[in-house]
Amino acid sequence: MAAHQRTRIFRAAIAHCLDDPGREDGAAAQFIDDGMLVVEDGRIRAVGPSAELAGRFGDTPVTDLCGKIILPGLVDCHVHFAQVDVIASYGEQLLDWLRLYAYPAEEKFADADYAARTAEFFLDELLRNGTTTAAVFTTVHEHATDALFAAALSRNMRIISGKVLMDERCPPGLADDPGGRGIPESRRLIERWHGKGRLGYAITPRFALSSSERQLADIQALVNEYPDAWIHTHLAENPEEVREVGERFPWAASYLDVYDRFGLVRERGLFAHCLHLGRGDRFRMGEAGAAAAFCPTSNLFLGSGLYDLAAMDAAGVSTGLATDVGAGTSLSLLRTMAEAYKVLKLQDQVLSPARALYLATLGAARALGLDHVIGNFLPGKEADFIVLDPAATAITARRNAGCASLAQQLFVLQTLGDDRHVAATFLLGEPV
Repeated sequence: MAAHQRTRIFRAAIAHCLDDPGREDGAAAQFIDDGMLVVEDGRIRAVGPSAELAGRFGDTPVTDLCGKIILPGLVDCHVHFAQVDVIASYGEQLLDWLRLYAYPAEEKFADADYAARTAEFFLDELLRNGTTTAAVFTTVHEHATDALFAAALSRNMRIISGKVLMDERCPPGLADDPGGRGIPESRRLIERWHGKGRLGYAITPRFALSSSERQLADIQALVNEYPDAWIHTHLAENPEEVREVGERFPWAASYLDVYDRFGLVRERGLFAHCLHLGRGDRFRMGEAGAAAAFCPTSNLFLGSGLYDLAAMDAAGVSTGLATDVGAGTSLSLLRTMAEAYKVLKLQDQVLSPARALYLATLGAARALGLDHVIGNFLPGKEADFIVLDPAATAITARRNAGCASLAQQLFVLQTLGDDRHVAATFLLGEPV
């Protein structure tokens, strides 16, 4: 006898992307003013206008969310859970910011209880902001990565993460000894967590300046040993950082070339920032199937530079939106969309409401290689979704009352929205 299947129907305005609205025609985004989302046993069964779906599922009760908007769960392509306590730290650019704020914050994670408490807080904040999947930096501490994965597993979240690897240019308490503990700790974590529940492991060198050539070679061997793991690191965030990479690795043609020489530029390679790249580097990333995380709030806050989305598009590089807390200024991808719009506007590029939605849902899922399971409401995909309330604040209620379309409403929320507008977050069809 077949197992009982639980079916639920949610009625509201619905928006999701079927493809990249920046590269396709208007059919790439679907806006349904009065829609139904049908969920069965944690997966999408159907989506469409209420007039077409009403009555097709017998006496299944309908959750009426009139006045609300349903979106796919938001996907954050790069965020540091260990830096939530240094968000809004004043006044520095990247390398000094790491020294003064990030590294001292991460040293606290030597305390396993502190790491576990912070992991719980961090994931709850993601969910409160409507983020259901994230690629997360932890720290060098094995138990901190354990804590994050355990907390994610208990919530049924999709999280990609991994222990940070670095053995140079960092405080002694955060350094892996060359040829020492970093690689075996990473291997243990991969065996313990990769593929468990909805979890994935990312082999995580912090950035080129913090790894010796010996460690990079060891990382290459680990990547070859686990080819289905992700690689997650930073690339070309700050001009001074790029200059120092050139001095540190004089044999490399570019910052990206350092990673490429060690076999790290490939599919499932995720590179945060990517601001100061040459044309050849961008095309090398596109050719290799590597992806980029666009971190506008962080890039503005640290004065790092402006992400050139049009150039990355032209090179065939997949881009996903990212908050990059703690240098980023909010865990809300709605607020991050607002800053992305401004960053692109400064470069005479326009970010449409549909494209912004794409970068935080299907596009981010593609950047992570997860678009076969999340990112939109195609039947069979996992039912991670959020419910937005356009009337959550007085100003958005007033502004949305004058909107002539769902796309206009979405742009208002992408410009003025934050965690207050996330009325509910669902993982596999269940509210959390």
